[in-house]
This record gives sequence, C-alpha cells and structure tokens, in this order.
Amino acid sequence: MSQIFAPNILKNETVIVTGGGSGIGERIAEELGSLGAKIAIGSRKPERIAAATERLRERGVDAVGATLDIRNEESIEAFLAFVASKMGPTSILINNAGGQFPSPAEGISPKGWRAVIDTNLNGTWLMTQAVAKGMLKRKQGKIINIVANMWRGFPGMVHTGAARAGVVNMTKTLSLEWAKSGLRVNAIAPGVIRSSGLETYPEAVRAAIETEVPKQIPLKTLGDMNDVAWAVAFLASPAGNYVTGETFRVDGGQSLWGMSFPV
Repeated sequence: MSQIFAPNILKNETVIVTGGGSGIGERIAEELGSLGAKIAIGSRKPERIAAATERLRERGVDAVGATLDIRNEESIEAFLAFVASKMGPTSILINNAGGQFPSPAEGISPKGWRAVIDTNLNGTWLMTQAVAKGMLKRKQGKIINIVANMWRGFPGMVHTGAARAGVVNMTKTLSLEWAKSGLRVNAIAPGVIRSSGLETYPEAVRAAIETEVPKQIPLKTLGDMNDVAWAVAFLASPAGNYVTGETFRVDGGQSLWGMSFPV
C-alpha cells in the first residue's frame, strides 16, 4: 500500500513504465500499481523484465512486462500491441528509460554521443508519439517524462544534459499542442537518487557521490527512490489534473546551489 495516497486512486488506469525493470522505474511501477493501476513495464533485457514483473506481482501489483527498445519503432509497436491485448489502451505513460555514462566532454566518442542522444531524446520522443496517437483519439491521457538535474550545465555528462534539456522543451511544447485534446504532459527532474542506476558508474565516482555530492545539496542528503515515485504518483493522480507543461525538480534544492557531479 502507498504511504501517502488514497487506495485505488488509479483504479482502471493502464500505465506504461519504460525502463521499469529495476531501480527508479521499478519503484515507480510498484507505487502506481499499489494505487490500483494496471502496470506494463518494458526494458531491453528480457531477464530483467521477467524478474521485475514477478517481484511486482508478489507485491500485489497487476503487472505484465515485455522487451522494449524505445529507439526502435518496430519494437515500440510490438510492445504497445502486447499491452493493449493484455490491459487495454494506455492512459498514463511514464518515460523513465534512459542511459548515460560519466565522461569529460572531450573524451566522448561520436558513437557514445549518438547512443545517449538516441536513447534519452529520440527514444523518449518515439515512445511519446506512439502512445499519444491513441490518447489524442480518446482525448485523455497523461505523459510524465523523467529527466535530470541539468539546469546550470551538467559537467561530466554533456550528452545526457543536452538530451534531457531537449526533453524538457519537448514537454513544454507538447503540453501546449495537446492541451486541446485533454492531454497533460509533465516532467520530473530527480537530483542524485540512491538507486541501482548509480551502480553503473565507476567505483571512484560512486564514492564521490556518497561523500562529496551531499555537501553540494542544501538538504545535505541524497534522494530516495520514494521521492521520485511519489512525485510521479501526484502527477498521475487526479491531484495533477490541472498541471501541464511543468518540470518538477526533486533534488533537495541542488539545482539552486551545488554541482551535479564532481568533474
């Protein structure tokens, strides 16, 4: 059960969570599922999806999962057909899938740059457009994009900073274009959150995140996955019905003060 939201407040909603096989994505799926939503998670790794789907079901969530590559239109089409056959039309899309790696700007190869842009920007757009086509016909739906804390630049992460800034502008633009059809489009920008995503970074970077980054955060602590999941739940619930085009910063005030990562 959710610790803060009313039971079944998302009953009858079908929610897609991309990148839902681990970390923040899985926690978002669990939270929305605990509120009564039907959950479909997608990720590129089938073994990760199978394990996460089983965990969600064990926690009482009505969940299905399938492989999904948000960079590939055919993969998206197949995934959406699967979700529709199992759970009906999608009413809420959580664009959580993404990926990046820490590197000085001069050390990023053209291949590395394209890979991050293709996932974090192009993939988010392809998934959004594909799901929105049905939402626009039904004249209802919510899209929530998970971005990043890149407001004062993103040293050591120029590729994802550029991509996420693009998604923030896309969020604003689509909120205006699709408002007449009843769609709400928002974004959430987490700060540094303790999650499995940090495990992909080198040990020295992880150590610096734990010891040095909190000094640059006004609240003097890293975030928790609940902080992100609850913000998503707010926007997904009726409480967020009059919010569109916004990006919520869930970062302990870091975007107003400290660095994102040590360079």
